[in-house]
Amino acid sequence: MRMVYRNLGATDIQVSEIGLGCEGFSEAEYRMCGDLLDRAADSGVNIFDLYASDPQVRAAVGRTLHGRRNKFIIQSHICSTWKNGQYLRTRDLPAVKQGFEEMMRLLDIDTLDIGMIHYCDSLKDWDEIVNRGVLDFAQKLKREGRIREIGLSSHNPQVALKAIETGAIRVLMFSVNPCYDLQPANEDVEQLWADSAYAAPLTNMDPERQKLYETCQRMGVGITVMKCFGGGDLLNAELSPAGAALTVNQCIHYCLTRPAISSVLVGAHNLEQLDAALAYESATPEERDYAQAFTSFPKISWKGHCMYCSHCAPCPQRIDIAEVTKFLNLAKAQGTLPETVREHYKVLERHAGDCVQCGACEQRCPFGVSIRANMKRAQEVFGY
Repeated sequence: MRMVYRNLGATDIQVSEIGLGCEGFSEAEYRMCGDLLDRAADSGVNIFDLYASDPQVRAAVGRTLHGRRNKFIIQSHICSTWKNGQYLRTRDLPAVKQGFEEMMRLLDIDTLDIGMIHYCDSLKDWDEIVNRGVLDFAQKLKREGRIREIGLSSHNPQVALKAIETGAIRVLMFSVNPCYDLQPANEDVEQLWADSAYAAPLTNMDPERQKLYETCQRMGVGITVMKCFGGGDLLNAELSPAGAALTVNQCIHYCLTRPAISSVLVGAHNLEQLDAALAYESATPEERDYAQAFTSFPKISWKGHCMYCSHCAPCPQRIDIAEVTKFLNLAKAQGTLPETVREHYKVLERHAGDCVQCGACEQRCPFGVSIRANMKRAQEVFGY
């Protein structure tokens, strides 16, 4: 197995495409923290998320990091605090500052790689983050070199979009999976998985979510993924809102083929679950392929929507159709041609203008996408 690394947006940080969540760190009286981080380091995983504010979890992480701090990119959460023996999310600035100092002391580090402003799912809450000094505090920490990048964790595309459009947020931790991606913005995260949300047949990605991913790509905001497996429900046909089960490889591959995704943070509770995710790196294209599974879902259809699954390949003209389509969608979402998109398109080996309109790709597309029309449109947008 050989780990693949990706740029974290436009930052100078490179992260493993498989990362680690902290859900299992408290297992076995906190010993699992060391086991998971040991296996992660041995396997090339170099990023983990620490949303937990439990001092014993943070202390366990600090002990495990001793002598090898440079092996990990640490994404840990500002505003996730501990009070009276319980987790508390707060926007009270003195409590936020005190919680940050305690976190740094327990982790025994001088610099945090990603200071993640914790769990913002409403526009009112984002306004509080701005108006009560939390964002200013994070920016001060960055100026002082105590954090390298400022992030935000959210499940709401409206809120996430407003935050990243300020230019202050460089890393977004966001819930991504093929069922969540169908649902519109909502301040109640539980609605993303509510039975009522999937009672009627659903078609295609929510446009606000697509706009969020494309805007992150355009602005150089790296996305680290949470909820890739929907808490495990997507892996179980009886629990999945789609009405059918996906595999670990399919869930991970879906996330990694969305725009702007840098790393999928796996919430492993034990070594077996982590190993199952790590097996993605040696999986065959057939084992990763989610397209055929999607076409069999009884409750969901992605008809006419490019999923970047590359079933259209191989093109006889060697055009990377999925990449061309992704850049076309980025340009369409912006309403103009951003320089970054233009330059990324430019370095492709072949371009839309090389398309001979043979239609072989459309015969292979599981989702009925009008690929030839997309190639014509891309040639018009990019000029070749």
